[in-house]
Amino acid sequence: MENPNSIAQAKLGPEQWSQTPVDASGDQPRPTPVPPPYWKPSREPSFDELSASRPPPITLEDHTLSREASRAALWAKSITIDEYVIVRGNPLGAGAYVVYNCRVQTLDGGPMIIRKRYSEFDMLRAKLIKAFPQSTKSSLPPLPPKSAIYKFRPKFLDKRREGLEYFLNCVMLNPEYAGSTLVKDFIFPPES
Repeated sequence: MENPNSIAQAKLGPEQWSQTPVDASGDQPRPTPVPPPYWKPSREPSFDELSASRPPPITLEDHTLSREASRAALWAKSITIDEYVIVRGNPLGAGAYVVYNCRVQTLDGGPMIIRKRYSEFDMLRAKLIKAFPQSTKSSLPPLPPKSAIYKFRPKFLDKRREGLEYFLNCVMLNPEYAGSTLVKDFIFPPES
């Protein structure tokens, strides 16, 4: 007959034989408790240990524009068209037109006030379409419509003011357009 100790030792494995406690009678070894599989007797590595073993994080670099060019491209924070003024022509009303007062809040400081007619917005849009044929399809909104009948009525002029403000925001807050000489010439007309 086999020795009961040898059977218990065979079940436990050779690495546990020396650690096997013996029963009070001294005959049979008691099996050592086995920890549950989710219990880890060791500690978790610290953040410093983990960060030392990991590769450095990925950094993204934008080489499409230099820092100076991208900074120069976006220079406006917000654009509002606060009001419009109807400029009267001759006493019969011929030659009258509307001027829109545009407030451009710059990133560097205070606001600039520029005065523009609808025809100037129309020319800017036509030039942008010609200069940026691929971009303008999705990012350049249409201008508000013209009307020979309602052109001096307040309700029509308010809707037009809102549409021109939206158009100007789309242009000025888009780095592709805002950095172009077309937009800079619109805001700062060259000396004639």
